[in-house]
Amino acid sequence: MRIDLNADLGEGFGPWTMGDDAAMLDIVTTANIACGFHAGDPDIMRATVEAALARGVAVGAHPGHADLAGFGRRRLPGVSARQIETLVAYQVAAFAGVCALAGHRATHVKTHGALGNLCTEDEAAALAVARGIRAVDRGLAFIVMPGTATERAAARAGLRPIFEIYADRAYAPDFTLADRSLPGAVIHDVARAVGAVLAMLGEGAVIAAGGARLPAQIDTVCVHGDTPGAVAMARSLRAALEGAGWHIAPAAAA
Repeated sequence: MRIDLNADLGEGFGPWTMGDDAAMLDIVTTANIACGFHAGDPDIMRATVEAALARGVAVGAHPGHADLAGFGRRRLPGVSARQIETLVAYQVAAFAGVCALAGHRATHVKTHGALGNLCTEDEAAALAVARGIRAVDRGLAFIVMPGTATERAAARAGLRPIFEIYADRAYAPDFTLADRSLPGAVIHDVARAVGAVLAMLGEGAVIAAGGARLPAQIDTVCVHGDTPGAVAMARSLRAALEGAGWHIAPAAAA
C-alpha cells in the first residue's frame, strides 16, 4: 500500500510560466523536470530542483524532443535512434549538473510527450533512451509504462524500472495513451480520474478503453502539471489515496 505521485514540472521558459509548480510540489512526491529541449531552461531547472529539495520531493530528468514551439508534443519524423540516444544523454547530463549545483540527487528519468509516446511502441527508440540514461548514470531509474517497449528497454539496459499509470489520460486498447486529439483522451473530470486510479491500483492492472485489463506492477501515478485544474486534481487524488490507506512516498526511494 505504497504509491508515488509524480508531476511533470519546470515547463516554463524565461519569464513565461506553465502551471503552478509551487502548489504541485506541496502535493506530489516526485517531480520530472524539463531539461530545456521541449520547455524549461537552466534557471528554471535549478529553481525547481531547489524548491523540490526544500519540500523533500524526489527529482528526475524529463527529456523531450528539441521542439520548444510544439512543447515536445509533435511527432518529429526522421529522428534516428542515435539522435535519440544523444539528446537523452545530453539532457540527463545537464540535469545532473543542475542537481549537483542545487545539492539534490537525481533519481530517475521520464521521457516527455511525443518522445515518450514513440518509445512505448518503438523498440529501437525505447532502447536508445535507455542507453542514453545508462551512459550518464546506471543508477538512475527509468519510468516506464507497463507492457510497452519502455518496460522491455529498461530490462535490456539493466535499469531499474518504475511502473507508471496516468490519472489524467485515457488508455487506448493496446495500453498506450490515447491520442490527445481524440475526445476524452485528456481527463479533466476529477471524480473520473480518481475513480480510474483507485480501480487500477485496486486491481493491480492498467484499465484501457473498453475495459481491457493488463495486470501490472504500479509504482507511481502521474498528474500533468500543465493541464487546467491540475492542482485540484492532484490534491483530490492524494486525499483519496490516503483515505483508502495508501502511503504516499517517492517510488525511487522504495
